[in-house]
This record gives sequence, structure tokens and C-alpha cells, in this order.
Amino acid sequence: MNPIEINPEQDKVHDADQKIIPNGGWRASQDGDVEAGKSSENKEDSDSTEVNKTPDSDVAKEVDHQINCNGHNKYIPTSKAQVPLPKPEPPKPKMERSQSLSIAESMPLIGKYIRDRSSSFSAAIMNRLSSLKEGSGDFVLKNDSLNFEVTEFKIPGVKVIVKLKSEEERLEEQISGQITLFTKSNCEHSIAARQFFKEKGLRYVEINIDVFTKSGNELMERTGSCEVPQIFFNDSLIGGLATLKSLSESGELHEKMKELLGPKCPEEAPKVPVYGINDEEDKEDELVGVVRFLRQSLPIQDRLIKMKMVKSCFAGPDVVEAIINHLDCGRRKGIATAKMMAQKHFIHHVFGENDFENGYHYYRFLEHEPFIMGCFNFRSSTNDNEPKPAYFIADRLSKLMFSIVEMDGYVSYDRLHVDYFRISKSEEFRRYIKLTRDLQRINLQLFTPNERLAFFLNLYNAMVIHAVISIGHPEGILDNKAFFLDFQYVIGGYPHSLSIIENGILRNNRKSPFSLTKPFSKEDRRLHLVPMRVNPLIHFGLCKGTRSSPKLRFFTAHNVEDELISAAKDYFQSEGIKIDRELRTVYLTRIIKWFSQDFGGQEKEILEWVLNYLEGRNAKLLKTMLGDGDPITIVYQDYDWSGNL
Repeated sequence: MNPIEINPEQDKVHDADQKIIPNGGWRASQDGDVEAGKSSENKEDSDSTEVNKTPDSDVAKEVDHQINCNGHNKYIPTSKAQVPLPKPEPPKPKMERSQSLSIAESMPLIGKYIRDRSSSFSAAIMNRLSSLKEGSGDFVLKNDSLNFEVTEFKIPGVKVIVKLKSEEERLEEQISGQITLFTKSNCEHSIAARQFFKEKGLRYVEINIDVFTKSGNELMERTGSCEVPQIFFNDSLIGGLATLKSLSESGELHEKMKELLGPKCPEEAPKVPVYGINDEEDKEDELVGVVRFLRQSLPIQDRLIKMKMVKSCFAGPDVVEAIINHLDCGRRKGIATAKMMAQKHFIHHVFGENDFENGYHYYRFLEHEPFIMGCFNFRSSTNDNEPKPAYFIADRLSKLMFSIVEMDGYVSYDRLHVDYFRISKSEEFRRYIKLTRDLQRINLQLFTPNERLAFFLNLYNAMVIHAVISIGHPEGILDNKAFFLDFQYVIGGYPHSLSIIENGILRNNRKSPFSLTKPFSKEDRRLHLVPMRVNPLIHFGLCKGTRSSPKLRFFTAHNVEDELISAAKDYFQSEGIKIDRELRTVYLTRIIKWFSQDFGGQEKEILEWVLNYLEGRNAKLLKTMLGDGDPITIVYQDYDWSGNL
């Protein structure tokens, strides 16, 4: 074997630790070269061992001194192994201390040092922990069943803090089964049960039978009723909220959970609803066969009518003749069938003059209306299914929206912040979007006044959520137009924007703050939806998706008036009013300025109206200021149009 040159600084050891190894060992020549012995036996085993290294820092310092003095290291480390040494490799050049490493070059060395130290440190901790015993001076744990959050003990030279698992966390590790919670929307007991599991840190599967309607049948089969909440541990019925609290207070809950939830969830347990599948089965309209025939057979074309170009229309007599030929019936039945098609919003008069009359008038299909492509509840074709009852759609709408605001993570607890992205990915929102297609041909005339009020309040707030998800928050005046005027649904055969719902319907066809005309003309067929009087409380039930708007709410038809009163009081309690008695100034929300006509118009009338919904200190201050007869200044607060994210 040829001699290999060794860097004199590569192996630094103390003089007292050196010796010459005969017969195949290593020896140092005076010029720093190292030669290997000739033993063939040593050569065969050279790949199986490593040279021992001396870690003593004092030895290293002494060798450094010798190197600095003589320029060469005359010593080599002693090998204590019983096997021959491995074949040497040329060492990598060693950088002098005076030279500095760049950051890029030093990072691998630092990383290796940290990993080495970490491994040694971890091994030391594990060895020390394995030697600890209960009752020792370093670590004392008298009762492991107690709920210790953090236990602290010391290792010589090291302070270690160990976070022990809580009782709930240890319990959850012992649970392999499934906790199932059946709930309903807008149910206080369901909300309390949901909060109970959240505080305990227990995972559960929630099945809202107002969202997953078929699960209501399963609940009825298992319990004999649809009362909620109902809790199941695997396939075992525990009971309602009262039973759950009783088990918790008596300390039996954990044992019950270990007993019933220890095994894996059996097939007999309540089934987790499948997302993306609709529960309701739609039924085609009885007239859909005739409608489809007319779509294919009628001469649909653009025509000049009353000096206006009307697109995609057809003549009334052509409709009657086509129906008579298709149904093989008389003219009277043909006309009656055409009238029914108009009442169900399959066809409309091009100028909205009538439903259908026997004469030379022109009509067109709903899917050919100029506004239809701008409606966000229209998908390539109209909904030809049998229209669902208005009360059913209104009830379904409110339950889906209640489930969204109650679901943890979608809306903040105070209802002031909304996570639109999470809502857009939810099953509740997917089902809402499907429900909006049923609005296309809904019969709105069947609503009672309170049902109509609650329906349009809920629909407005739901449309705002849909608009934010689809086109984003308005950021300026031009965006406000696109948001409140251009975002539309086709409802009952006619377009409805957010502005139409607020100003045309809820405000009794009054001008919006930045408009010169009323939403509905005298001939508008949506005028029948306008209420007899304006209820100013509606302004505190409409959430426009901004930071200054009232919190997100939804309403019930049977209690909408009381819920609006509560909404107004809550808004004035939080931010809607501030009173400075010394300056005799009342700072009001700008909503009242924009719609001052709804609140009385005059400043004194406005303040008297506001007083009815104040409580506590503000109520006393304003009542006193109104009673002393001196003038009061009203200052309107700035409105924050940024999103309620």
C-alpha cells in the first residue's frame, strides 16, 4: 500500500496517549507522512472498523499549540480496537480559523451540529425519564387520574416541562365508535347539545334533519318521534340533552362512553348522510309535455310590435292551434291550457299586459325573456318541475339559512363576521342553490302578510351571501350598482334584484336613496307583492354584507315582528347610536339618514321613533333631552362599506 499524506491538523491528540503499533499498525514519519503495515490479515478486515477519535478538548488545545510551534503533528491516535484498522482515506482540506465560512457553506455544518446535539440530548432525556420513579425527588405524581394540565420536573442541567393529556383527550383515545347528534335548525336545545360536545372536546357527527330530510325518517324509526336533540353512542340511543347533562353531572358519562363507544362503529349505527345527493324527488309539471311540444313546433322569431323590436316571440292564435292539434281537443280547452301555462309562468305576454287572452297578442317563453340570462338561479334551462307550494319553499329556505349561521365556523358567534368561502363549500349552501331554482315559477300570491315579510327578509340576506360568493363585495359606487341592481333571481316568473326586494317590495315601492324613479311602474305585475304600509324595522333585519350593516339574521313567519324588534334593539345597543348630553348631540347610523322617510322624515319624529327601541342609559338620556324642549343636533355616522369578513 502506498503511503498517504495526512493533514497534520486532522487528528490532534496528546503526546501521552500515543504509542507505536507494530505489525501492520500505523507509524508517523518525521515529515508527517503515514505508512501502513504489510499485514495481509489486516488488509482483509480493513473495511469493518473505524479509527477511534479523542474528544478531549484539552488534548486538542495542546495539539494546536504544537502545530503552531512546529508546523507538523508528530503524533497519531492510539487504536484500542481488537481488529485491524480500516483503509485510510485522504482527509478533506481543513480551513484555518482565520478563514471565515459563508452562510451557505456554514449552514450544513450548523444543521449537522444541531442534529447531533439533538439526538444526544433526546437520548439523555429518555434515559433519565426511564429511570424516574413515582415518589422520587425529581418527579412526583401522586394520582394520575387527576386532571393535571402541566407537570414539571427537573433533570440535572435541564428543565423539562411535559404537557399531560387532559382527561377528555385520554378518553377520546379510548373511543373507536361514533357519537351521532340529531338536530334541527333554529332549535335552542340543539344549539346547547352542540355546545356541550364542543366544550368537552368530543368529536361527533351532526345530522340536521332540516337539511337532510330523509334522516328524519330514520330518526322516527329509531326513536318513535322527531324530537331533537337525540344522541346515539354507536347504535345505542342515549336520549336528549337532559339525559346527557344528567350523565355528565353524575360522573357516569365517561364510563358510559367507554362502554358503548369503545368498539368500532357498527353498521347498525345511524348512517352519516351522503353529501352532494338530493333528498327531495322532483315531479315534472303536468303541462311539461305540451310545453316541450310547443317549444319545438311554434314559429318563434323576432317581430316589430308597437314600434319595438321584440325578440323570440310567437302569436297567441298559433299557441291555441298547436295545443288543439297536440291534445286533440276543442278550442275552449286549448285556450284554458294556454292560460294555465301563463299562470305557471311558462309563457309571458311580451309587454306584460295579460296572462293570456284569446286574440292576436304576442308571447314568449320564460327562457327567452331578456332578463333571464342575468339571473343567478337560472341554469341553461328553466325549471319545468311542478312548482312547490310557497310555504314549503319559504320554510325550507329559512331552515337552510338557520343551519348555516348556527354551524360552527361559518358565522361568528355574534353574527357580525361571515366566512363566505367555507359557506360556499358547504352542503347547506349547495342545497340552497338547488332550492333557488324552485323560485322561478313560485306562486307568491299565496303568502300571508307575515309569511311574505319573513320570506323576503330571508331571501334578501341569502341573496347577499350568494352575491358575495359569486361577484364579491362592493368596493365603490359602481360596484354597488352591480351588487344591488344587477345581481338578480327570477322569482315567480319575474326578475328580482336586491334593490327590488328592499325598495320595491319591503319599502312599499319607494325610491332608493340614489334613484330618481320608483322600482315599479303602475303596470308592473310585481305590484301585488307590495305591503299596505312600510315597516321601518326591516332596515335592521337586512344584512348588506358590510361592517356597518346589522348582523346576519333570519326570521320565522309566526314571530317575525318580535324578531325585528329584537334586531332593532340589538343594533342600537351595539353601534347604531351614541349620545353626547353636554353637546346635546345624537350620533345616528347613516341608515336612518338614507331612509329618513321611513322613520318619519323630521328630526324630532326620527328621535321619537328611535327612543322606542333604546334601553338603559341611552334611553334615559334621549328621553330627558326630548323632554326639556331644547334643540338637539343629529350627526350621522360614516358607513363602513368593507366586507363583514
